[in-house]
Amino acid sequence: MPLESFYVGYQVKDWRDGEFVQAVRVPLPRPNVAFRTYKLAKRFDQDISAVCAAFAFTLEDGVVRDAHIAFGGMAATPQRAAQAESVLNGRAWDEAAMREAMEALAKDYAPLSDMRASSAYRMKTAQNLLRRFWLETRKDNPLPPCAVNPFVNKPTALA
Repeated sequence: MPLESFYVGYQVKDWRDGEFVQAVRVPLPRPNVAFRTYKLAKRFDQDISAVCAAFAFTLEDGVVRDAHIAFGGMAATPQRAAQAESVLNGRAWDEAAMREAMEALAKDYAPLSDMRASSAYRMKTAQNLLRRFWLETRKDNPLPPCAVNPFVNKPTALA
């Protein structure tokens, strides 16, 4: 069963009494797939996120061939961003396409507000996570890992 079919409501899954998840298959990454996940929470190690994002794009010669975008924390269940995906598929992975996809996220989600984050915060951070993904995976001048990950050492000049 595809993961997007598993969650059918808030804390409701598509299974009967006595059923359980026996295995989860995660395919190995292909060379032309850009993949990132991001989690925003009030505390770094907190297990409940305000927004969680996953991006997997097949990129061929700078063109998005198969975009998969999903967010948790934006609705009652984790959900794919079908409108943003359709904006990107077949397009050059450039700033204009990224910005259009950021706007399309507002058609994909009407984020909830709760004690973790407001609706406006969730939408803005979801859009900014898509922008971060673009900055890290763009064809020209992608951000190096040390620019976006505090756990990666910055290169130092030798004296």
